[in-house]
Amino acid sequence: MTSAAAGVVIVGGGQAGFSVASTLRASGYDAPVTVLAAEPHPPYQRPPLSKKAHTEPQDLRVELVPESFYRDRDIDLRLGDEAVALDLAARTALTRTGTAVPYDQLVLATGARNRPLPVPGADLPGVHALRSLDEALEIGRALTTARDVVVVGGGFIGLELARVALSRGARVTVVELAQRLLGRAVSAELEPWLRQRHERAGLRILTGTAVRALEGAGRVEQVVTDHEVLPADLVVYGIGAVPRDELAGRAGLAVRDGVLVDGQLRSVTDPRVSAVGDCARCPHPQADGPVRLESVQNAVDQGALVARRIAGSADTAGPYRSLPWFWSDQGDVKLQIAGLRSNGDEVRVVPRDTAERLAAYAFRDGLLVAVETLNWPAEHLAARRMLERGTPVSAADLAETTLGALARAGRTAEVRR
Repeated sequence: MTSAAAGVVIVGGGQAGFSVASTLRASGYDAPVTVLAAEPHPPYQRPPLSKKAHTEPQDLRVELVPESFYRDRDIDLRLGDEAVALDLAARTALTRTGTAVPYDQLVLATGARNRPLPVPGADLPGVHALRSLDEALEIGRALTTARDVVVVGGGFIGLELARVALSRGARVTVVELAQRLLGRAVSAELEPWLRQRHERAGLRILTGTAVRALEGAGRVEQVVTDHEVLPADLVVYGIGAVPRDELAGRAGLAVRDGVLVDGQLRSVTDPRVSAVGDCARCPHPQADGPVRLESVQNAVDQGALVARRIAGSADTAGPYRSLPWFWSDQGDVKLQIAGLRSNGDEVRVVPRDTAERLAAYAFRDGLLVAVETLNWPAEHLAARRMLERGTPVSAADLAETTLGALARAGRTAEVRR
C-alpha cells in the first residue's frame, strides 16, 4: 500500500493537515508521515477562537486530539518548524531549522493569513487580528478590561467576536466598508434580518464606512472613520484572508489566489504535490470555476480525499465534490449555509412560525442550489441532505412549505417524476 520509504510530508499543522495525517493512518498507510507545523501548539480547532473569550489555553480546550494520538500512530509532528522552501526536483522540504525532509508525496495545508489593516496606527498596542490560538488568548485577556471595542470588518469572525465582547459588557461598534454585512457569504435578501438581530442585541453597526486611522498615545484610543471618531480601548480587525501560497509559488507551482489543483487536489504543476484546505483553489461542480473554500468541512473533506488517494483506497476515483457547508454562532444567532450561491441566483426568504427563524432559498435555473438559515438547524440539515443527494427541488416545491416538510412527505420534483 505504501509507495516509497520517504512517505508523506504535510506542510501545515491545522485542521486540513490533521485530516490528511489521521486519515492516512486510518486508511492503512504505513510509510513515514511527517507534519511540519508553523505554530508551537498541536493541531487545534479554530472556530471556537472567535466564539469564546478565554485567557488560558486549557479553558478553550481546542486541541483536536491528545498529543499521544500522534505518538501512537507514528506521526512525526514537528511543532514550530515550518517549511520555508521546497525543492520539487529533489523532493525535499527545507524547514526553518535547516532540516531537509524528503518526501514521496507532499501535501500543502498551509491555510490562510489575515489581510493586514492598511491604515496608520494599525501597529498600536491594543490592536489585534484573530487567527491563531495565541491571538485569541490575547484578545480574551484584553476583553477583561475593555469598555469601548471597535471591530473592523463585518464578516464571520468580526460578528462572532463582536457579540462576545458585547456579552462581556463592552460597548461595541462594528465598522464595515461594504454596504452590508457578510457581503461575500450571505445573500442581500437575508442580511437585513441578520443585522436587525445584532442591532437589537446592542451592537452598533456602521456599514459603508471606511477606517482612516487608529490613534492613541502609546496604545489605541480612537478609531478615525470617514464619518466620525470612535473611542476605542480595544480594536479587532477581520477584513478577509489571503491564502498562504507563497511557498508554493517560490517553488514554481502554479498559484492564483491559492494553489491551483485538479479535481483530485493534485497540483496542476506537479502530481506529487497536493494542496488542501484554505490554500487550495480547486474545481467544484457547484462553482463556475476553480474556487477556494474557507471552512472546517472543506478542510476535513479535502484532507481525507487526498489521504485516501495516496493510501490507494478504492473510493477515490472521482473528483472532489463534497457539498460546501458553513456555520457561524453570533451570540443568539446561529447562521448556517449549505451549498454555493452565485450573485445571479434567485433568492427567496421564508419566515416560518416566527421571524426569529428564517431561511433564504437560492435557485438557479429554477432549482435549489443553496440555503441560508437563521436559527433553524433542522432546515439546514434537510438542505444538506437534499443537496448532497442531488435531489432536485424547484421553486414551486417550496412555494408553501419547507425542505423538512418536503423530505417527510416525499414531495420533491424527483419523487413526482
